[in-house]
Amino acid sequence: MEDLRRRMAEDMKLRSLASGTQRGYLDAITALAKHYHHRPDQLSQEQIRDYLLYLIETRKVARSTFKIHLSALKFLYRRTLGRPWPVLELPRIKSEKKLPVVLSREEVWSLLERVRRPQARMSLILMYTCGLRVSEALHLRTQDIDSQRMVVWVRNGKGDKDRSVPLPQQTLAHLRAYWAGHRPAKWLFPAKTGATTIRSGEVRRCLRAALWETAIRKNVGCHTLRHSYATHLLEKEKKERRRGAWLWI
Repeated sequence: MEDLRRRMAEDMKLRSLASGTQRGYLDAITALAKHYHHRPDQLSQEQIRDYLLYLIETRKVARSTFKIHLSALKFLYRRTLGRPWPVLELPRIKSEKKLPVVLSREEVWSLLERVRRPQARMSLILMYTCGLRVSEALHLRTQDIDSQRMVVWVRNGKGDKDRSVPLPQQTLAHLRAYWAGHRPAKWLFPAKTGATTIRSGEVRRCLRAALWETAIRKNVGCHTLRHSYATHLLEKEKKERRRGAWLWI
């Protein structure tokens, strides 16, 4: 199994899949192997079909979870093992159209103020005020904060693209206070060893702990802050357009 896992991991790297996608695919294939107690390359098409039905009918996994399992199976059997099995073309996943959870400005700051770990709190502030994904915030380096141009440089974001985002003055003040207290070297949010960054799971746990201390009863995650940022930015732009229109009346 280890040789197959290593080969699939190498194939995913060659295809430049995101690290999170690679972990999700490997976890899905590990779950398949545990289900049958056999190596995945020794399974038949019929067994894969039964496993997909098991995910839908018995485990009743969410659509997003099923999509990860299906994509992982397709990658393993098509790319790594070279088996273009028709059974993998059968499932059709309808996209879910759900409105994202959005917090008010008051709810956001009430929540962030209760995050006790400084690294987690500062990274969450950046997610909200700069609209960053959790992976983008956690992989910031000290040199990515450009206080002269008032921008944050995001390296290797989604699609391996670099971009800059505006840095609010209030966020810069938070960053300076954070830097003065912790003096990070390479990474803005380093792990204890300093060689890597803190893990996203640690930040999510801190966020959940803070959420329990508030009256907020919404399904809140790190990405909620990014959705809230976009919503609040749009609301601000609409308000400014209406204000500008009144000046001409």
